[in-house]
Amino acid sequence: MKVAYYSPLPPSRSGIADYSSLLLPALEHHLEVVQAGPGRLRRAPKADVALYHVGNDPEAHGWIVAALGRRPGVVVLHDFVLHHLVAGLTLARGDSRAYLDALERGHGLPGRLLGYAVVDNRIPPLWETRPEEFPLTGEVLRLATGLIVHSRYVEGRARAAGFGGPVWRIAHPAWPAPDVEPAAVEGGPLFGCFGHLNEAKRIPQLLRAFDTLRGRQPEARLLLVGAASRRLQALELPDGVLREDYVDEARLWSLMAACDACIGLRAPTMGETSGSAIRALTLGKPLVVSDLGWFAELPEEVALKVPVDEHETDTLTAALTLLTEDEAARQAMGRAARELAQQEHSLDRVAEQYATALEEAAGGSAARTAVVREVAQAAAEVGLHETGEVARRLDEVGLGG
Repeated sequence: MKVAYYSPLPPSRSGIADYSSLLLPALEHHLEVVQAGPGRLRRAPKADVALYHVGNDPEAHGWIVAALGRRPGVVVLHDFVLHHLVAGLTLARGDSRAYLDALERGHGLPGRLLGYAVVDNRIPPLWETRPEEFPLTGEVLRLATGLIVHSRYVEGRARAAGFGGPVWRIAHPAWPAPDVEPAAVEGGPLFGCFGHLNEAKRIPQLLRAFDTLRGRQPEARLLLVGAASRRLQALELPDGVLREDYVDEARLWSLMAACDACIGLRAPTMGETSGSAIRALTLGKPLVVSDLGWFAELPEEVALKVPVDEHETDTLTAALTLLTEDEAARQAMGRAARELAQQEHSLDRVAEQYATALEEAAGGSAARTAVVREVAQAAAEVGLHETGEVARRLDEVGLGG
């Protein structure tokens, strides 16, 4: 079976580009994959099914949404909330009417009126203040013939939004553990927060909790690694916080390997998974995460979960303190993290699940029914004494027994 594969790929800095560069070689062991690209949209690849990776970055995914509009197919919904994507493809390109139309389709006249207020600069942009309330996912769901999601959270939201097609829940694949030398960082314990640093990463809350921890553990260190939003660039960092901007893959693994635990806070959630959290599992690092979305679905054996409430900073401080003082707990969580990465998030397992989903989406069940009919007819022609040959044919197509 041939699959047309639409996704950003390196050198794009998109996390989904990293995801696809990991998945593609494994998927090609099961299916014939034709990679589509933004420069080849006029001639869509000939394939049995099209697979579209959709995320929130308009620069990385705008051409993919355009291709989906021309040919519906299976969508890998990496983010449920696509407000940033829609705003980037409409308002950012001077098409305020298309943005208002999207808001009205998704949220009625009140949505359109709020959109007018955004366009007239009367209220802050909704994608900065309330994107989770206005996900603008409807058009992508309308065009999708099926969905691949990474969490029960996104599956539930898609169903609640009215999507009635098939949904396959497939874990985010884990990277193989690299042979990497941990970066040299003075002090300890060392906590790390990785990826694009924006308001949803709860950085002010993390800094307050870490500053409290430093009062008892003056040698503790916190790594903040990744490009920062404009609002966070001016944030004053307390003592013990080490800052690095965007780093390449080798440096990223080296810094993560040096950490005693990794922090993955996220609120509000757009329904995303975290490539950084998956890398931490691969390395056997305990996680501290927000108790929301995909993060809330992580096993308690690998992650300490922090509710997003009025006690968030205090709970986060307690989690950092536990991981600082209880080495046995930290090591047990690390072993469980590595086991989870090797099993549920195994790359081979994920690729097999993708292949199964795409075969079903392309009509695999109908094809298997046709094979059964063919074998039954052959059995009738040769007689029942040749049932061994019939069994062999059924085994070949996975229908033995």
